[in-house]
Amino acid sequence: MAARQPRCVRSANALNPSDITAFILTRDEERDLPRAVTSLPHGVSILVLDALSADNTVAYARAAGARVIERGWTDFVDARRFGLGQIATPWTLMLDADEELDDRLREAIVAASGDADGYIVRRTTYFHGKPMRLWSDEPLLRLVRTRDAQIENVTLHERLVCAGPTRELSGTLLHYSYPDARSYREKFARYTAIEALARKPSWLGTAGAAALVFPRFANGLLRHGALRDGPRGWYVAWYSALYPAVVAWKSLRQAGRDRKKH
Repeated sequence: MAARQPRCVRSANALNPSDITAFILTRDEERDLPRAVTSLPHGVSILVLDALSADNTVAYARAAGARVIERGWTDFVDARRFGLGQIATPWTLMLDADEELDDRLREAIVAASGDADGYIVRRTTYFHGKPMRLWSDEPLLRLVRTRDAQIENVTLHERLVCAGPTRELSGTLLHYSYPDARSYREKFARYTAIEALARKPSWLGTAGAAALVFPRFANGLLRHGALRDGPRGWYVAWYSALYPAVVAWKSLRQAGRDRKKH
């Protein structure tokens, strides 16, 4: 049975949901995908590009009415570019499997007048089931005219861009990327290792990054409100402050290993 989707009230000048395709990358996302799919406006098409999941992700996506393409994983940029090439609707909504549109954002999407080439949303990331002030109101371009959409390469992931004018939508994109501390530490280790490979090793740069750890920590606690989030916020602020120093240190360590091999 297809997933039940919320209905939204539309004005005469609003976007037609049938003109929008929600594009989601998946790999073993049976836990999170239902939440993402059921948060979409009624009538929006769904494209799931699945990287050969071993769980029930594909079965759920098809039952929810999504078009599913199964394809071996390459990287985020290649996957997004490939998927964009499969979309025939005038508008594309980029969504991660661990994200959810809140009610205001869902309504804002179908109420958008289409007088821009892209629409920016504000994302808040959750940690241990609670929203983090340090990770709130992140502006992201997510709804674009398909013909104008481009995917830029960044260090870890991909970035959606368009050349034309953009507007901002009300509401919030909810991001459930870190259900617990273990998942956060695993991603921290993986992401710092990836960034270290792209960084030029430097003892001076590593020392500078280390010197900024405590100022960054204080900035996260006080300026960005992590102090008010309690222990969860302090934990996130500390690891966020450590991040550049860890990347720099891993870069040096990798360079040392490479020298020993030669």
